Amino acid sequence: MEFRQLEYLVAVADSGGFSRAAQRCFVSQSAVSHQIATLEKELGAELFTRAGRHVALTEAGETLLPRARELLRLRDEAADAVRPRPDRIRLAANMSFARSALGAIATVRDRHPGSEIDFLIKPFAQRIAAVDSGEADLALVRGTVDEPGLYLEPLWVDHPLIAFSERHPLAALGRTPSAAELAEYPLLLPPVHEQVLLHRLVQKVFAADGLAVRLGPEIRDGHPVAFELITHPEGWTLLYEDPRQPGIVTRRAAAFTLPVSAVLRTDATPNPLIAELLVGLSNGYRRS
Repeated sequence: MEFRQLEYLVAVADSGGFSRAAQRCFVSQSAVSHQIATLEKELGAELFTRAGRHVALTEAGETLLPRARELLRLRDEAADAVRPRPDRIRLAANMSFARSALGAIATVRDRHPGSEIDFLIKPFAQRIAAVDSGEADLALVRGTVDEPGLYLEPLWVDHPLIAFSERHPLAALGRTPSAAELAEYPLLLPPVHEQVLLHRLVQKVFAADGLAVRLGPEIRDGHPVAFELITHPEGWTLLYEDPRQPGIVTRRAAAFTLPVSAVLRTDATPNPLIAELLVGLSNGYRRS
């Protein structure tokens, strides 16, 4: 079964005849007849009844027709998804990048009203896979990526925030606590396999001062971080964004930094719109 045969099937059904279907598909009538006959032979069922110039779908044809339309639609959708479009950008990220990315996206769209910029929400591994497969044009990531055919375009440096309950002993300091002061209290983070970067970052900062990390209860999936901090007032954590919630204190620490980059394909066709978005991301929308 070929897409061409399905196209001819739909054309004959819609136009009511082989001759009109041939005109619609810009081929000869014999080509349409031959491909339909080949399809009928493959399926072992007649798709049309032919009485002179009158053509009608058989029961098998009626059954196949909506499926043929759906297959052709999926074909066109798949081709459109990977076809390069200079007026379209597909950006893969997660919601922690929304504040940094949406301003730059809005500016590009204001300058180019006909452009289309999709913000695809995906976890880390799926972001990388999306760029690799062509589903996304670029992805925002923290840390490094070492994948053949991909490269990193540095954008900005993130400064994760230290966060703890206002009842935490360190809240009374009125300043950013040192690594030595933090080391006395349990760190609350999701499991390592879910938040590798933050775990490694704390280990790196603490190790530089000869300190060990004291891990507290893991933050379970679906549990708000603010809730965990209030439930465990002796604990602290790192956040990409200030939750701005009552009862939570945040402090910015110069030692905690993560590079943010755009992941792109090395063989991607140059796109001025993507270049403009990258400039906006790196220069105009860094986190304060």
